[in-house]
Amino acid sequence: METGLIVRHGVVIPESELSWRFSRSSGPGGQSVNTTDSRVELSFDVAASTALSEVLKARALERLGSRLVDGVLTIAASEQRSQWRNREAARTRLAALIREAIAAPPRKRRPTRPSKNAVRRRLDDKKRRGDTKRLRGRPTD
Repeated sequence: METGLIVRHGVVIPESELSWRFSRSSGPGGQSVNTTDSRVELSFDVAASTALSEVLKARALERLGSRLVDGVLTIAASEQRSQWRNREAARTRLAALIREAIAAPPRKRRPTRPSKNAVRRRLDDKKRRGDTKRLRGRPTD
């Protein structure tokens, strides 16, 4: 098995920081649904993690605040019939969530002004459109 969960280049969560819980799943599975523990819960303690730098950890805690319980992020997967597939789904979802949470904030928009030519063109178009509409009216004698 892998040595850790690869979130992105340079960020790998070691297996020792991931905790798994298994339980019986509702939904598809036929006769085996009541006997196999195919539902998976994957927990990751964001607040106590050594895999994330302080900056990334602060960013993740801020962005995932509503999903955290005492600094722990929990992902549940029960869509598949097999425990192994649910484990893979949970790992993939956790990596995507963490990757999104630690992403750099978007650059600030630098306000710009429209060029003089753009303003002139817009006003000319408005004038032309107004003239067209005015000419549609009844002729005045």
